[in-house]
Amino acid sequence: MSGSLTRRSVFAAGLAATSTVFIAGSAAAEQDGSSMQGRPRRDEGIDFFAWVSRGDWQSGGGDGVEVIGAGRARRPGIRIGEPIDTIDFTDPHTGNTAAYDIATWTSPERRSAVEASELIASWNADTPDDTWIQVEVQGRYLEGETTPWFIMGRWAAGDGDIARASVNRQGDPRSTVYTDTLAVDDADVTRLGSYRLRITLHRLAGTEVTPTVWRVGAMTSHVPDRYEVPESVPGVATGIELPVPRYSQSVHAGQYPEYGGGGQAWCSPTSSQMVLEYFGRTVSEEDLAWVDPEYDDPQICHAARFTFDTAYDGCGNWPFNAAYAAAFDDMDAIITRLGSLADAEALIAAGFPVITSQSFLEEELDGAGYGTAGHLMVLIGFTEEGDVIANDPASPSNEAVRRIYNRRQFENIWLRTKRKDANGNDAGGSGGVCYIFKERDQSWPRHLRLTD
Repeated sequence: MSGSLTRRSVFAAGLAATSTVFIAGSAAAEQDGSSMQGRPRRDEGIDFFAWVSRGDWQSGGGDGVEVIGAGRARRPGIRIGEPIDTIDFTDPHTGNTAAYDIATWTSPERRSAVEASELIASWNADTPDDTWIQVEVQGRYLEGETTPWFIMGRWAAGDGDIARASVNRQGDPRSTVYTDTLAVDDADVTRLGSYRLRITLHRLAGTEVTPTVWRVGAMTSHVPDRYEVPESVPGVATGIELPVPRYSQSVHAGQYPEYGGGGQAWCSPTSSQMVLEYFGRTVSEEDLAWVDPEYDDPQICHAARFTFDTAYDGCGNWPFNAAYAAAFDDMDAIITRLGSLADAEALIAAGFPVITSQSFLEEELDGAGYGTAGHLMVLIGFTEEGDVIANDPASPSNEAVRRIYNRRQFENIWLRTKRKDANGNDAGGSGGVCYIFKERDQSWPRHLRLTD
């Protein structure tokens, strides 16, 4: 369990009854939204888009970056070519100051398929020692005005150069950044119609090392608030269970308080590590040498350390978990929303576990044995009757992690956007937020329109 959803209780966005729209790759064709000009923008729904190909990177504005790669031997991406400037950066969390050479890449303006009240960016990158990246977003309201450039994360795979951190509570009179999410304060007044993303690549001044970014994208969404979501019927994934390893966060209670202290705080990295190992990505013994040898499953400690958001003071930053997963060889990872359990079934049937974010009272999920203001678990399959099979890291032991949850209950606690807390007060729900990881060579289910 985690408190990661308490910060989202103010959100007014929800989840469309229609299926999620996924678009990734071939971004050059939509670089200014031209291919969407004849299409009506939806008032409600979910839209995901990412820049991933060589053409995508060439479609943006590079200042000091070079576009690299194509083909299997070299992934398309951007890295520092000739730096445009050298800056002194003082880390607000450590107080350390260092000089960095920088280069920037700015995406074309992307017209959202949805009149959006929320935006969550995610990215996949390689950041060797002495390097890091900053990801920003600038939204454009339907009336035409733009937001300031908001920082969505200062990120490095390691933690020896900067304190990996979000920048909470940035805002303008109409929108606010809550850790990893840009939210329009009153969606009845205005929405976001388009956005741009900007990446600033940093390397220690005077060195030749460079970060490389393989993927950057954003999910935009909006629907009205709701306490109940439409019920789906069992479909293509009934009777399918993916062999995802099982790890409990609870057995780590009290470990490494500087990274959240295990237990309730580690649901997100524990879920991420389970799915990574399903794809055969493990942490080397060398990389685990820092972990106390008395601790079981040291890779969970590792995942917590390298997803930790210093500003948020926890491991529940959604894009940081995706970026952690994508730091493993030939892995891709995104943060998005899904529209129903039918969408999740399509992914399960294609072999992709889904890490889901939900909040609930104990009586709202039979068999859980706890309530939570925010928790991540791994959806790994469905019974023949269509109920959910989940690896729930809040379980007391690894052996107890596999759970079967009532389909209707699970669907509602995951997809709703409003709920009542233990005191009867209104609180928020994630609205179907999930992490999806895949291997580079795998294709997304085509009828979800998520392709590379």
